[in-house]
Amino acid sequence: MHSKFPISLNPKCLSLEQINNASKFKIENTPFSPQNDDSSAGASFGKQSQDMNGTAIENFICVIYNVSFMNCTWHVSRTAPGDTQYFLYWKSSRKEDFIGCQNYVKDNCGRHTGCRFQNVTIENKSAYFLVNGSGQNIQSYKNMIALYKIEKLTPPLNVTVNCTGLSHSCEIKWQPPRTSHVKRDTCFKYQVVIEKKADPEKGIKDTSKMETNITGNSYIFDSFNAEKRYSIKIRATDNGCLVSKNWGEWSTPVEFGGEQLMSTSSYVLLLVSGLAASIVFFLCAVNIYLKTVPARVLQPKDPFHEIAPMNFQTEYENQLIKHETEEIITVIEEVA
Repeated sequence: MHSKFPISLNPKCLSLEQINNASKFKIENTPFSPQNDDSSAGASFGKQSQDMNGTAIENFICVIYNVSFMNCTWHVSRTAPGDTQYFLYWKSSRKEDFIGCQNYVKDNCGRHTGCRFQNVTIENKSAYFLVNGSGQNIQSYKNMIALYKIEKLTPPLNVTVNCTGLSHSCEIKWQPPRTSHVKRDTCFKYQVVIEKKADPEKGIKDTSKMETNITGNSYIFDSFNAEKRYSIKIRATDNGCLVSKNWGEWSTPVEFGGEQLMSTSSYVLLLVSGLAASIVFFLCAVNIYLKTVPARVLQPKDPFHEIAPMNFQTEYENQLIKHETEEIITVIEEVA
């Protein structure tokens, strides 16, 4: 398919000859198909291709970010005709077919200067990129890139700060950045930056910054002063695995400190005061209970004054009645 018009009639995009003859141009703007290109068959992607006539794109850069998104950008050739259009193709292995870009980025002249990709997985693979220009005598650009090398690591996750006033130290913890191919926490090392912030209200005008590189997912900050205000941010990089050696994105700064520090004696005084208040409250509660509940006093019984005389008298009367009854029965038997 051929286009009868240049990409743009903007004078900044066309040469003087193209502007004078714009109505006469017949520009070939057919997308390049790498599957049908004999020149690319068997081409070496081991390193960036060399531009033989100065018409290939320049400054080709790809970046993987937010785990699975990839942006590729380039500069149009300074010697190629202003109406040259560019098309990007890529594949993640030699056995696969090239796939054309579906989401181009354009400059003010309508020329493709970048492409956006989604659902990109690294998995320790290398990708093959090919950028072709429309028209004749436009040099193609070829390059092979290890995808893990171009990943912009996400910030470390869940940064928390737990400070102890008695020990004047803070324990800082975090989780590794998210990636699509790294499973071990030991594959990362981190840069921790702690900044002491100015506080005009407290007369603190000086600021200072401390930087340290560590491995692991925690750090002890032992120069903590609770009266001062701090902020911390962390970023990650490679620690001997297939991870980009470039530093990743910074975590969102976390602020801590700024509280009035209590001394050891103050803590002891507070503890004793709390204990004394608890005892006073308990005694008051017991006193109120005793006043509201009527007293019940049990009187001891005298066994010689009440129980014993009562028992002896009863026993005597029972024996007397029994004796009289027996005498009456005897008299009746004799009469009979």
